[in-house]
Amino acid sequence: MWYVYALECADGSLYTGVSNNPEKRFLEHKDGKGGRYTRSHKPIKLLYQEELPTHSKALKRESEIKSWSREKKIKILRLFT
Repeated sequence: MWYVYALECADGSLYTGVSNNPEKRFLEHKDGKGGRYTRSHKPIKLLYQEELPTHSKALKRESEIKSWSREKKIKILRLFT
């Protein structure tokens, strides 16, 4: 299984990514071993994760979520916290 996940960063920004183990990936981001963005925007909370059957579908969903406005992301993703 693959997952799309969203993180809340210390500066209030949001980060969306794909992983087959979102909890482990969150810890990697926190330890500065994740993506470049999260090295400079410290992640503080795993806001959302959604399970998808394939890597391809997870990437498509990630792209969809990234296309949303910040307001839409906050409104929808925070419903799951």
